[in-house]
Amino acid sequence: MATSRTVRHTIAAARTVEGGGFVVHRPFPTRMLSDFDPFLLLDEMGPVDYAPGQAKGAPDHPHRGFETVTYLLEGSFAHRDSAGHRGVLRPGDVQWMTAGAGVVHSEMPDPAFVRTGGRVHGLQLWVNLPRRDKMIEPRYQEIPSERIPTAKSSDGKISVRVIAGEALGVKSVIETRTPILYQHFTLEPGASITQPVPSAYRVFAYALNGAGRYGDEQREIGAQRMVVFGDDGDAVTLTAGADRLDVLLIGGVPLNEPVVRHGPFVMNTEDEIRQAIVDYQAGRMGQIAH
Repeated sequence: MATSRTVRHTIAAARTVEGGGFVVHRPFPTRMLSDFDPFLLLDEMGPVDYAPGQAKGAPDHPHRGFETVTYLLEGSFAHRDSAGHRGVLRPGDVQWMTAGAGVVHSEMPDPAFVRTGGRVHGLQLWVNLPRRDKMIEPRYQEIPSERIPTAKSSDGKISVRVIAGEALGVKSVIETRTPILYQHFTLEPGASITQPVPSAYRVFAYALNGAGRYGDEQREIGAQRMVVFGDDGDAVTLTAGADRLDVLLIGGVPLNEPVVRHGPFVMNTEDEIRQAIVDYQAGRMGQIAH
């Protein structure tokens, strides 16, 4: 019999502005929580409605030492990098970018979307890399919406998109450098699920909309709050209230390694950060051809 974890605490997402001026809601890092090992950041981009010509993005910027996971719900983003890689993310698509030794990339609204305007809504999760993988070659895994594994409960009241890990009998197609789960559950009003999670994982939930009840104690918590679970069980319970609940369940095995971060670089020592800055300024991470 699965033992459902209790809720340890919650953290409200802080509203801030990133990149070229797009709005994000960020539960961490903030003054309340610097990281959630092995995760470094979670940004909910929007939801925001743009008039024609007004959409914003993140112009050229470098990364080293971690991975970025972009999951787009609405809108359209064009991306390109210093290795000549480029593409377009559309609703439901996932890009899992392993920056490794370093890459310069940009994430800008697709030109066609800029012309028409519309709603942008998505998530970006930063996943730390273990010391052994900090300087590996950059890599992309781009999974279009139709290739993200999905499943439904037998009564049809719960559905899930499995970006990483396993849920409702389906497994993700993405390879991760450390053990991770990342699942998007949609629960109809009143529906409930007790989802198994490995005992070694640190786990949190983040609702995109709807008030839910969480944990063994069925604590009611609203949207745009990070729900941090304790390590006192091998499952988590998610329950929808009077409205449909869209909630992300995210977890991973902690690295338990030193974290030294400076903007877009995350390494294990101050010397490694200084070297990253030197390498970037010397052009060793390349440039994007525009």
